[in-house]
This record gives sequence, structure tokens and C-alpha cells, in this order.
Amino acid sequence: MKKHIVTGLVILLPLALTITILHFLIHFLTNPFLEIVTSLLSKTSFGERGFLFLSPEQVMRYTSQGIILICLFLGILLLGMLARWCIVRWVIQWGDNILHRLPIVNKIYRAVKDIVVNIFGHGTSSFHQVVMVPFPGEGIFALGFLSQRAPRVCSEKEGSELISVFVPTAPNPTTGFTIMYRTEEIQYISMRPEEAIKYIVSCGIVTPTDHHGSTPEAAS
Repeated sequence: MKKHIVTGLVILLPLALTITILHFLIHFLTNPFLEIVTSLLSKTSFGERGFLFLSPEQVMRYTSQGIILICLFLGILLLGMLARWCIVRWVIQWGDNILHRLPIVNKIYRAVKDIVVNIFGHGTSSFHQVVMVPFPGEGIFALGFLSQRAPRVCSEKEGSELISVFVPTAPNPTTGFTIMYRTEEIQYISMRPEEAIKYIVSCGIVTPTDHHGSTPEAAS
């Protein structure tokens, strides 16, 4: 009986968590526009009938969310294409300069932009390299993600080059500690970031497969 329950949980829990995360993301992205799209669709005869086990209201809501997600995807794709044009690039730069001059807004905008650029920017190695570092003390090790070189003032104060490493907590890897290590304290390992995340989320139950490769260079 116990084995059957555990097997059922192993099958059900990943699916349930995936659905929960997708449900949150869809609502987070579509809720700001849902009322507008729903009001437009209500003027048509689209939502007057249900579909299978769905009520007319549910059909209207799910259809609106689908339209919003498609429009967001196309909008992001179009913006990325237009950003390569000189005129559009100048307009974006002009708007960027305005946001940088607005009080309070500029601090939030600059911080968010720096984070997004470092994570999704072309050629960046931030959080792409898994490392092993001493944490929380000597002789005890934790997995971390290589970030960037530590602020120059910190390295100068220490008298040696420091590297910033993000050490996530288990089982929630979205929280953790940003720690500065000397380069000789960091051990580079051949492990994919997604495998490290699985290991951390599972509290060490899911062990990554072995990899063999060359030692990567430190973040530049």
C-alpha cells in the first residue's frame, strides 16, 4: 500500500506543481488585460455557448487569456525586431533617458534593467556556470551559480580579486545568499544549471548525472 501511494505521489506531484506554476504565470501575464479583451469579445456571439464541460463564462475567459498570450508573444517579437531599426532604437533610447531622469522611478528602472540585461543579455555567463563553494564554513560545501566579478571596491579592500556567487537555498532556489569568494576558493564543476536546480529543489534526492569536461574560465 505504501509503495503504491509513494508511486502515485511521484507521478502526481510534478504534474500538479507544473500546472500550478503555469496557472500562476498565465494569470500574472493576462490579468492586466483580461477585462479589456473580455469586454470586446462580449460584444460578439462568441461566448454565448459553452464548449463541452465549460460554461460560456469559462469559454470567454480562457479564450481571452489565449488571445492575450498570443498578442504578448507577437508584441515582444515585433519589439525585438523593430529595436534593430535606427529610428526605433533612437526612440527607445530617448524613452530610456527619460526614465533615468525621473525621481524614484529611475532607481527602480535602473536596478530592474541591470538585472534583466545581465540574465538575458547576449554573451553573458551569469548564472550559467555551476560552482562548488565553501558554505556556510570551511570544509562544508554548497552548490552555487557564478554571477560576476565583485565590486572593485570590495576586491581592493580585501587585497585580492573576488567573485560574486549566488548560493540558493533548498527547497526554494529563488532565495539565497550573494557571497563574494576569492578565485582560489571557487571550484568549477561540469554540471548543467537545470540539474543543479533539481538537486537543490529535491534537497539532494535527485542526483545529477556525471559529466566530464574542461574547467570553465571565471566570469569576465
